[in-house]
Amino acid sequence: MPQQSSPLKLTIQDSIKAAMRAKQKERLATLRQISAAIKQYEVDNRHDLDDDGIITILTKMCKQRRDSLSQFEQAGRDDLAAIEIAELAIIEEFMPTAMTDDEIASAIAAAIAESGASSPKDMGAVMNLLRPKLQGRADMGAVSGLVKAALTA
Repeated sequence: MPQQSSPLKLTIQDSIKAAMRAKQKERLATLRQISAAIKQYEVDNRHDLDDDGIITILTKMCKQRRDSLSQFEQAGRDDLAAIEIAELAIIEEFMPTAMTDDEIASAIAAAIAESGASSPKDMGAVMNLLRPKLQGRADMGAVSGLVKAALTA
């Protein structure tokens, strides 16, 4: 018997079963992509992922969908953009709730204070403190910009 899976992995597996029973082909395909990405990581790295590891994979999948979406929209491919939007919505179901702008700002202020950062050169230390707290709950690219602005001001 394998080790106990993470709660998030079990939720994804249950969603796959439910989509199969309901004959939801598009949803099932996206859920299987999620499951395959998790299994691929676990096989490559030879260890089971916890919820944080799965959220990291889901975050990466969301970013890929957003990048594709913007390219399809620029190219006028609304048919392909609609597929990306649908997949993104399914993946986001398993992500933790997003942080508000105020929560992000207070987390940045706390990390700057904790690290003693005073200039943009200290940005790496601040981001290292923020990443575990915000991963999957905020756009880390946007957070990076906010940190840089706070340290430049």
